[in-house]
Amino acid sequence: MPENFLFSYFQKNGDDGLHLAYSHDALNWTPLKENQPILAPQVGKDKLMRDPCIYPGPDGKFHMVWTVSWKEKGIGYAASDDLIHWSKQQYIPVMEHEADAQNCWAPEMIYNPDQEEYIIYWATTIPGRFPETDYQSSTGEHGQGNNHRMYATTTKDFISFSPTKLFYDPSFNVIDLNIVQDGDRYVMFLKDESDKPLTPQKNIKIAYADHASGPYSNASAPITGDYWAEGPSAIKIGETWHVYTDHYRDKVYGLITSTDLINWEDQTEHLTMPEDTRHGTVFRVSENILKSILKG
Repeated sequence: MPENFLFSYFQKNGDDGLHLAYSHDALNWTPLKENQPILAPQVGKDKLMRDPCIYPGPDGKFHMVWTVSWKEKGIGYAASDDLIHWSKQQYIPVMEHEADAQNCWAPEMIYNPDQEEYIIYWATTIPGRFPETDYQSSTGEHGQGNNHRMYATTTKDFISFSPTKLFYDPSFNVIDLNIVQDGDRYVMFLKDESDKPLTPQKNIKIAYADHASGPYSNASAPITGDYWAEGPSAIKIGETWHVYTDHYRDKVYGLITSTDLINWEDQTEHLTMPEDTRHGTVFRVSENILKSILKG
């Protein structure tokens, strides 16, 4: 029996909100609602809904977090039982305590069974916090650019949140984490955002941990090719890993696959995504959920 996959994504600058597409083979994706948004952004000063991450929780709910702005110090959150009706949107001020924090980009989450709580993580630049990797992209001037690291908060109920802490520091500019549980380990896919004066990376790497909360290993060699990729979203289908990435410079969505997380094949030419798909997440849904969405 075929599986049911959904992909959450945004278009353009994220002004119009959440988009969804479905697939039975994880290759050919059909947009819902004729590629029109299914949920409009309502929180944050800029009211964007970029990088929407939908995570099916063990509580049976679909939890979503997203980037509300290029420059604000919080993230968006909403939940749904059916992906049709959504809770009131929340603005979670995860970095408001940091006077110099520049942004909160691409939040995602993972459930931590050890503590029975969710870990929400995102990328933030705080000028001067990691000066050894703080460079201006255009000139290479020291201390004038991004030095993204990954920060996190935890919650059991999405009402109360723990104090924000540094979550992952690979000693380079890092954004766009996606963590997947794989048996007794956790696999982290991440974007190396390193830029001038070093050789630009702009690629996807992997790290591992025994627990959802870490600590995570050093990052691997790049698993993507000679192109700029971001927003990795991974899913294991049978014994094969599928990692979707946004080739944002080329305005193409990409796919690489592997059975061992070491040797990768580029399947982009076999992938069909909705027009203008940008940075999102892949997840499974039941037949009943998909049927309800298609009816609605």
